[in-house]
Amino acid sequence: MPQSKVAGPERAGGDSKKGPAEDGPPEDGPPEDTDRGRGTDTDTGTDPSTDSGADSARRASAPSRASEGVPWRIRLRRDRTLILMTLPAVLLVLVFNYVPLLGNVVAFQDYDPYLGGDAWQAIRESPWVGAEHFGRMVEDRLFWQALGNTLTIFLVQLTLFFPVPILLALLINSFVRPRVRAVAQAVLYLPHFFSWVLVITIFQQMFGGAGMLSQTLREHGYEGIDLMTDPGLFKFLVTFEMVWKDAGWGVIVFLAALSAVSPDLYEAAAMDGASRWRRMWHVTLPALRPVVALLLVLQVGNALTVGFEQILLQRTAVGSTAAEVLDTYVWNVGIQFGDFSYAAAVGIVKGIIGLGLVLAANKVAHMMGEQGVYKR
Repeated sequence: MPQSKVAGPERAGGDSKKGPAEDGPPEDGPPEDTDRGRGTDTDTGTDPSTDSGADSARRASAPSRASEGVPWRIRLRRDRTLILMTLPAVLLVLVFNYVPLLGNVVAFQDYDPYLGGDAWQAIRESPWVGAEHFGRMVEDRLFWQALGNTLTIFLVQLTLFFPVPILLALLINSFVRPRVRAVAQAVLYLPHFFSWVLVITIFQQMFGGAGMLSQTLREHGYEGIDLMTDPGLFKFLVTFEMVWKDAGWGVIVFLAALSAVSPDLYEAAAMDGASRWRRMWHVTLPALRPVVALLLVLQVGNALTVGFEQILLQRTAVGSTAAEVLDTYVWNVGIQFGDFSYAAAVGIVKGIIGLGLVLAANKVAHMMGEQGVYKR
């Protein structure tokens, strides 16, 4: 039987019956890297398929450990330009966000602003009462009513308001003509720059007792309605007002995320026969997922801050039973009645609950595979 030919040129004086496995390395080239052929890491001598997560994290953190060895004076001189750029912002945060936290000490006092010539002297002169105000909060029916209204309005806004900017971003992104897209963005952005006084005035002229809707119903023989003073519809009213005012502004973040998506992905999906719906489902929405997770965590963190000015302007029209939230309750107790200590205690509880909600939402984002506000 004829023997099979061995691929490649035969060496002079070689045995023609030897297979490729018996031949040594070729004389005209370097020996083949057997480690690379087996799929091992030539730098560490380990197999990537068996490489543990700890080894990967250790190699990834090697540059950071190297930078930690640099003296702080060298790093300060190297990054002095960036430090000078961020210094004004850091000072503003310290002065207006962290220094006022020292005033929370009045939550543990029976604070009287008239005990001294200034606020610091009044704090020093005020007697300590411990956690008395927090115990009073547990028994306060108005506090629990304000907390319930706050959570109810937040859930309504999270359900009806949060998806609107995403849908608007998808709609604007589908426009082919750039001029149409620019006009749509400008029209949606414009209400964001209106004050809440102007927004509520517009809604009053539209849906109030003497508004356009009520007058139109009377002209056609129906009884007029006043949606602006209905306590049962108040949570939906404030949500609708927020959608009209701020939904267009929220589109900016999602459009920025969509602009980072490569057009090649859409072209490849179209060549594979994907419809517009499939392209949106498999290309657009996955690109928005990290941004949606981040904004959702931040939105949950602001669960107890549902719009102080907006609700305060309409609180009298619908009554405190439906419109009293934590922010207006703190303002009412602290500013109107002068009970600064109890108002500070309510503010501390609100901050602790908000921090807990942020940590819980960020943990859920990590479980879903997203980064959230900070990494694990």
